[in-house]
Amino acid sequence: MGLFSGKPDQKKGDMVYAWTTDSEIEKKAECGGAVTSLLKFALEHKMVDAVLAITKGQDIYDAVPTLIKDPKDLAKTAGSLHCGTLNTAKLVAKYLDGAKGMKIGMTVKGCDLMALQELAKRKKVNLDQLLLIGVNCGGTVSPVLARKMIVEKYGVDPDTVHKEEIDKGQFIIEYEGGHKGISIDELEEEGYGRRSNCRRCLYKVPRQADLACGNWGVIGEKAGKATFVEVCSDKGADLLSRAVKAGALKTEAPNPKGLEIRGKVEGAMLKLGEKWRKKDFAALSADPWGIIKKETARCIKCYSCIENCPVCFPVEENLKGKQYMVKPGEVPPNPMFHLRRFAHISDSCVNCGQCEELCPVEIPLALISHAIRVEGDNAYVPKLGAAPYKN
Repeated sequence: MGLFSGKPDQKKGDMVYAWTTDSEIEKKAECGGAVTSLLKFALEHKMVDAVLAITKGQDIYDAVPTLIKDPKDLAKTAGSLHCGTLNTAKLVAKYLDGAKGMKIGMTVKGCDLMALQELAKRKKVNLDQLLLIGVNCGGTVSPVLARKMIVEKYGVDPDTVHKEEIDKGQFIIEYEGGHKGISIDELEEEGYGRRSNCRRCLYKVPRQADLACGNWGVIGEKAGKATFVEVCSDKGADLLSRAVKAGALKTEAPNPKGLEIRGKVEGAMLKLGEKWRKKDFAALSADPWGIIKKETARCIKCYSCIENCPVCFPVEENLKGKQYMVKPGEVPPNPMFHLRRFAHISDSCVNCGQCEELCPVEIPLALISHAIRVEGDNAYVPKLGAAPYKN
């Protein structure tokens, strides 16, 4: 059973400023609370059975996935966690049976959405059962590096920071006694800032979701008080129309200048992504086999890269099974251990960075996998069909 019903007032391609009418959500939201209110409305009106959301755990560096079935619990999920580096697609496939027996609403970054699409190709996820609200993403910061960065660059105790955001090209923190922002460019030139896979990403506005939301393009008196919403599907149009009719949201037409600014921000982010691709891939291309051999030589064969990759984990038992060239118990493993994984995801790496983020010996696995995928996409059509996204 799908989610779409009725004839919505909104249609695919429409763009609006939207903000919540829920006072509790408004208090906790960063940009008007439209995303949280849309998910709450969908849950209240049985458009979904549950919402897969991210909540703050011990602190802002601890992102915890939560399955919510009570609409009242959604207010606590309002706001962003840029130091939370989860991939939610894997959670749907691994723990929620691919949404095959449950309608699920969820927010998705570009890499989450790409991973869901790759899992759908492999029949591990039923996209018809998902209500996807995409959020613009300029990148995330490793929680470990974030704490180090806040000490060394900001001169602040990371335990006193209660809020962080990425805005106007800066990483901004609010802490007990003040706030401070530093240019992302400055941070990244010194080895801090966003994760390397996020720097290379070219999928900043996830338009293959049902709605694409964010703060880019919201200017004037609504800046910081409203969400820019782009309607990307009939399902998204239905949700937005019904929520507005019910009074859960208020909307207005976007400022024409805001539309122009949104396009410029997205364009600048894509240009920056291309810059980092050129830099990272050039370094790898200088001696690809030598670099791969050197970096993978410290592998301890913990299987973290396989278990945490949204594309690899469905076949992890196969990769641990019968082997001709990779001897059981051999550490570091034969280079074929990594080569066969690179081959497996050569046409489906979504550059989510999970393999690299969770590698205990810090092998740059995401860089290698992403480079292979990009080179492959430039030369071949993937065996499971061309992707609807730009990776």
